[in-house]
Amino acid sequence: MNMNETATHEPLNGDQALSPNGGLRLAVGHYRLLFAPDSTTGWPHFSGSAWRGAFGRALRQAVCVTRLESCTTCLLKATCAYSYLFETPIPNGSLKMRRYTAAPHPFSLQIHDVTATSGANMLGLNLFGYGNRYLPYIIHAMTRAAADGIGRRRIRLSLIEVRQADWTTGDWRRIYAPEGQLKPLPPEMPIPPTCPALVRITLSSPLRLQRREALVGPQEFVFADLFGTLLRRLSMLTYFHGDLPLDIDFRGLLEQARQVRLLWTTLQWHDWTRYSSRQRTMMQMGGLMGEFGLDGGEIVPFWPYLWVGQWTHVGKGTSMGLGQYTLTLSLSPGGRGRG
Repeated sequence: MNMNETATHEPLNGDQALSPNGGLRLAVGHYRLLFAPDSTTGWPHFSGSAWRGAFGRALRQAVCVTRLESCTTCLLKATCAYSYLFETPIPNGSLKMRRYTAAPHPFSLQIHDVTATSGANMLGLNLFGYGNRYLPYIIHAMTRAAADGIGRRRIRLSLIEVRQADWTTGDWRRIYAPEGQLKPLPPEMPIPPTCPALVRITLSSPLRLQRREALVGPQEFVFADLFGTLLRRLSMLTYFHGDLPLDIDFRGLLEQARQVRLLWTTLQWHDWTRYSSRQRTMMQMGGLMGEFGLDGGEIVPFWPYLWVGQWTHVGKGTSMGLGQYTLTLSLSPGGRGRG
């Protein structure tokens, strides 16, 4: 949902009125970096992969003092900005993901097209929990990456300004411009409005979900595929990057999610390949795109998590902008919502 959208609904009842966020506590910093490019043509399709790669390289060059090839054996990996953002090692004594080598990264990118009016390029950045502490490092690395060039065509850009969403007013605040001081707002939890009668979910970048180790296609997709994956992601983000891990009835919520119907769907599979410079090979990164509708009365228990998921994204490739969706609200159960 756009920052400027508003909706008027009936007040919530019962426990949801006392806990509109469903027990979720995750500070989200929502930022936009505005760049002036040297060209408005030739941008790669779903440029999040190019941005993420350039950002990672620039950040590592800026902060790495050991110059080791791998962070695995680095003495500084527990305190390094690059390691935390891109490697995200599992802390000693962790009760979750102990068999994994890395936790979910504390950021996601949101890709915007070059605006036709100004020719400027806008990159969306979401930081979760402790990840917001590294905003100065990120702006510095993004500025260097853009100056060096993005994508195979090495399109160079210069930073104009950085804006941050003010969750209280719904406005965008300018918090930084080159040669000035960085003045960010404290990151907060985006509290959802009341769950409406009808919700349209639009997948704005490929959504890659797995069920029994196989990718979920448009024909077999059900709501529980999306919600189960999102709930696990939010649980991990609050555990590794927040002060209050998510403590809810996971099994009960997932069982309820299996009963939710899709009112309509236009989902299709979107093929997409990208080149991985790290693995030096082309990778298949296709996923679901399109939209589907949900009855608001059926999704009240899931509503706070779906709302925050607009910024965390869901599925595979979230840090490069995949799995992004938006919610459109409607008061009328007979329509397809409003934008």
